[in-house]
Amino acid sequence: MLLVYGGGSIKRNGAYDDVTAALREAGNEVIELSGVTPNPRLDKVFEGVNLVREHGVNLILAVGGGSVIDSAKAIAMGAATGRDPWEFASTGTRPDKTLPVATVLTLAASGSETSNSCVLTNEETKEKRGITSETNRPVISFLNPENTFTVSKFQTGCGIVDIMMHTLERYLTPEGGESDLTDRIAEGLLIATRDAGRRAIADPRDYEARATLMWAGSVSHNDYTGCGRKRLFPVHKLEHELSAFRDEIAHGAGLSVLFPAWAEHEMQYDYPRFAQFANRVLGVEMDFEHPERTAHEGIRTLRRFFEEIGMPTHLSQLGIKPENYEKLAANTVRTVNGPVKSYSPLDEKAIIEIYRLAE
Repeated sequence: MLLVYGGGSIKRNGAYDDVTAALREAGNEVIELSGVTPNPRLDKVFEGVNLVREHGVNLILAVGGGSVIDSAKAIAMGAATGRDPWEFASTGTRPDKTLPVATVLTLAASGSETSNSCVLTNEETKEKRGITSETNRPVISFLNPENTFTVSKFQTGCGIVDIMMHTLERYLTPEGGESDLTDRIAEGLLIATRDAGRRAIADPRDYEARATLMWAGSVSHNDYTGCGRKRLFPVHKLEHELSAFRDEIAHGAGLSVLFPAWAEHEMQYDYPRFAQFANRVLGVEMDFEHPERTAHEGIRTLRRFFEEIGMPTHLSQLGIKPENYEKLAANTVRTVNGPVKSYSPLDEKAIIEIYRLAE
């Protein structure tokens, strides 16, 4: 078995000792791969693939958050297929087989413990791309809220944003039919995440709040809250270029900056939908004669919530400067091979307009 984890957090919170003791008590030979970083990198994936081959590993156990789990998924597909995982990310092809991956979750955020997604960063080309395949889903995941008690307020905030975005980008999409049941499920998850997020920020050891966030993270990215709709994830695609450009930008922090700006740019194409979100989730009074007013107030309310939980809402807070805009926009369009699909096609000009709304 290959045990994959990041830095020292799982040793500080006791998860490492608990997991390794249980594995060895059961008679498992454990090979370790530590040092996975946020925005998981290819060099660590290649190191893991080599360990799998050298030791004949038949199961990969990821103990950590999304970056650790995504690294484990990439190692599994690389070892099983004999191909460079970046080939799948850069060409949009999908692996046809993988090694089994199990997870012990220590951060409620990415939903990678149940999702078919895997995101990798190519540190040489400064690109960040995803691989979507049903083979990516872990065979089993263990979710113990106590493993998240020591997560910092900032990382908790990043997780809250990421959880909300995985559902919001399914809820606010131009593709797919109407489904009131899916809407209500999505709205309920967003409300529960917001409320539990406030509690977890105030008291990191609030078990019920941590449990809600952990469960919400899993449900938000397993396609349940987007049933009947096609996910486009334009904001995720915009954000991936930010955190590829500056590795120190946390994914959730990039999303908290870009989502309100994207919404302000795109809501003109479906004011009633954005107004519905504002009214049902954020409690903004519905102005039926002028739904655009409700929609705009909803995004202002969401931005204030992000600030309340300590998240950035301006590009300058991420170290992104106006002189970076053209390069970032060009990289985004190149990465997705054309304009980013959204309510309107987001070409370089439109992406720069969104950046300016996020200043």
